[in-house]
Amino acid sequence: MLGETVRTKSRQATLYLPEELLDAADNAVQTGRYRSRNELVAAGLRHMIKQLNREAIDAAIAAAADDEEYLAEQAQIMAEFETADAEAFRLAETEW
Repeated sequence: MLGETVRTKSRQATLYLPEELLDAADNAVQTGRYRSRNELVAAGLRHMIKQLNREAIDAAIAAAADDEEYLAEQAQIMAEFETADAEAFRLAETEW
């Protein structure tokens, strides 16, 4: 958005966009929401790349539900902390 300055090494790229997207981008610049088309496109790409990264992380977490080695390790960790968890629960109950 306006006011945000990110100084990074840049390279030129040529994009072909649907007219309605280019018109909307020009409107965002003309109304002062972004300083330039470049700033708007870069912000949009950053947002989309963050979303794609989140989706990749979510997929990896979902895959863990079927990973036998991970599930076994998780069960072992839970067993090792069972006594400490019970003690923490007991202490929390006595404080209330």
